[in-house]
Formats: sequence, C-alpha cells, structure tokens
Amino acid sequence: MKLTLPKDVQGIIKVLTKAGFEAFAVGGCVRDMILGREVKDWDITTNAKPEEIQKLFKKSFYENAFGTVGVLVGKETYEITTYRIEEKYTDRRHPDVVQFTDSLEKDLARRDFTINAIAFDGKKLIDPFDGQRDIERKLIKAVGNPQDRFSEDALRMLRAIRFACQLDFAIDPETFQAIRRLAGSLMFIAKERIRDEFIKMLASFDPAKAINLLKEADLLFKIIPELEGTLGVIQTGHHIYPVFEHLLLALKFCPSSDPIVRLATFFHDIGKPATKDIKGDKVTFYSHDKVGAKITEVIMRRLHFSNDDIKKAVNLVAHHMFYYNPEVTDAAVRRFIKRVGKENIADLIELRIGDRLGSGVPKGKTRKLYELEQRIEEVSKDPISTSQLAIDGHEVMKEFTIEPGPLIGKILNALLEMVIEDPELNTKKALMERAKKLYGEFTSSSSSS
Repeated sequence: MKLTLPKDVQGIIKVLTKAGFEAFAVGGCVRDMILGREVKDWDITTNAKPEEIQKLFKKSFYENAFGTVGVLVGKETYEITTYRIEEKYTDRRHPDVVQFTDSLEKDLARRDFTINAIAFDGKKLIDPFDGQRDIERKLIKAVGNPQDRFSEDALRMLRAIRFACQLDFAIDPETFQAIRRLAGSLMFIAKERIRDEFIKMLASFDPAKAINLLKEADLLFKIIPELEGTLGVIQTGHHIYPVFEHLLLALKFCPSSDPIVRLATFFHDIGKPATKDIKGDKVTFYSHDKVGAKITEVIMRRLHFSNDDIKKAVNLVAHHMFYYNPEVTDAAVRRFIKRVGKENIADLIELRIGDRLGSGVPKGKTRKLYELEQRIEEVSKDPISTSQLAIDGHEVMKEFTIEPGPLIGKILNALLEMVIEDPELNTKKALMERAKKLYGEFTSSSSSS
C-alpha cells in the first residue's frame, strides 16, 4: 500500500526539513494509514525545539510543558511535538521530568504500543520496534518492557483493551500478564479518564469483547464493583443464563451503536442480585428495574458521566420492563410515551432486543414490538406534554388573576391527563372550562386544609 500524507502535513514537514530539522508524522495517524482507516488527528514530531518551531510558523501557540506546539494551517490546528524522553511517573500518569532529545528512536521508545511507535516523513517509515509486523499480526504489544510502560501510565492498560476492541486485535500475552499484575494501579487514574476509555470501548467494534478483556485482566470490578454481585446469580423462566452472562450477551446483541444505550443494556439487570428472592423452585427479582436504575446512577456519577448521559441511561434501565399487549388503549400508549419520553422509545426497544437475544431466545423483535412501534406512530401527534396543550400557564394566570406558582403546574398537569385520555378535548374552550373547575377544587381544598 502506498502511503500519502495530506498536503497540510506534507507542507509542515517540508518547512521543518527545509530549515534543517527532522520531521515525521507519528503515532496513531501512521498506524491508521497502514491499516487503511480514516485518520482523524495528525501528530507530527521533530527535533526542532518549541521556540524554533514557533519561529517557522507564525500562527502557532505553545502553552504546555510537553514540547507540543499548536500550528494553525487554514482552519485546522496540527500538533508538533519535539522529540522527548520522560523520567519517573510518581502519579502513575504524568512524567515528573520531560527532557528534549535529538533521537527519534528514544522518542518512539517512550510510547505505549509498537503499533503507535511508527514514524513517517512521506517517503520512509521509521519502525524500530516492529510495529508494522504487529499490525500484520493484529497484535497489541507494549514497547519494550510492558511492566515499565504500565507503571509509567496506568491508563495504558485500558488503552490496550480499547485498541484491541476498536481494531479487532489480540493482546500480546506478556503485555496482558503485565496488565493483570498491575491492575491495582488503576486507582491512581482520574475517574474522568477511565470513563472516557470505557465509553470508547462501548462504542467500539466489539464492546462485549472489551468487557470480557476487562474481566480477565482483573480491571472490570475495580471500575464497576457493583457488577461482581451478578456473577453466578441463576435465573429461571425464559432466562437460560446467569445474570452476568446475560448482561454480556445483551450488550453483544444490542443493535444500537450509541455507547450510552449499550451501557444501559449492559446495566439493565444490575439490580437483580439485590432483589433476588426464591419461592419454591422459582427465582424472582421484583423491582429490580427500579433498584437497577439507582445503581446505574451511582456508577455513572462516580465515573463523572454528564448529567444528560446519566438521565438517559437511568431512564432506560428504569423502564426496560415495559409490557405491551394489543388490548391496551391509545391513552395507555400515550402515557407510556409520556413516561419514557418520545426521544427514548427507539433506544428502549433496542435495549429490549438485546435483552431478549441475550436471554437465549431466537428472535429479538417480536410481533408485539412491531405493533407497539406502529401504535406509537399512530398517536405520536397527540399531546403528551403540557407544552402541547391548547392553553398555557400565562393564559391560566390571566384567567384567574393569580401569580406564578405550583398551582399553575398542578392545573396544567391535570388538563394534560384529561387530554391524554381524549385528545379531542385539546381545545381552548374545553381546557378553560375544565381549568375553572380544577381551580375551584384546588383552591377550596387548600383553604380547607
């Protein structure tokens, strides 16, 4: 395969080499070029010092201690980093000492994996650690001594697993054993960094593989100790797998590519160990959906997920036990949409598909699920929120000459319940007539109390 650098990268390298310096594209961008994957970020390394780089590129900035200069070309920013060596990693994440070097090989030697320790200047590949061979073998292998690499930066243990899942590679046995030996050092890594790697694993080609590797590497229960309780929990009925195996298979078969939906699918039965009850030969897990939603929130807050992601995942776990049969009324379908949120329905159904296939049933999407989707489409234009009512809070306040307060919301929510039952009543006349009655009921009951 002929490798070709983008014109901007070629231009940067040309400016540096014309000034008498070495310059190469390096790391993940070179790896992805060799693999024929889309390159999202281009990193350049050089023996030019930061101040020398800035003299050559007027539109540049340098605001860090790691020798990285940002260079603006057109509307794109490219990072150019001076060859460097690093010493001591007291916090298991950042080097205590960074020193510049004139040796490209020394710079490559500090990198994490052989597949990321390849440089390319547009003409020749510099590959002192046989990264190309490991790409051909589809192997994640640490540069040099793997124990040294993971002792320097414990986050690399998660990166190894993430790369294995994103690229569909295996992990070199010696590298994997080093991860197992040093798994406890994950405690030194910020929760946000762990979360970011975990999200990338869930978004990868094979998220179930990531979970298996995390478990085998003794990392999974250090990140999510709540999952350990699901091991060996037997289920009855249509479930043919213990809880942990079921969660893993549900994740594997979930059709969604959204990492938060995949996360909710993996967590959907995490409340079962806490709710397990045995009655005769039957095992029950009453309210495991609600308990699981609370556990999901605890985990996601600990890992510093965004509020929006937490809200979405918790909602999906809390409602994954939804039931539908053809006899339910349109009003019941509208209440279901209101309860779950119209924007979450498709995700919830994809979770259900993963749940079913992960239980050992041959068919993920049943006739009832197809029918529920059709029913939802039929009532999708009907009001399911107070914002869709024919009157709003301002009109209610004006009608009864009252100030903003809880009473307004109380009236609007009662009107919404009426409209959910019969959308034909969503007219200003019908709603205001009902609002008058509600106002009298609510004010009289509050005064008597």
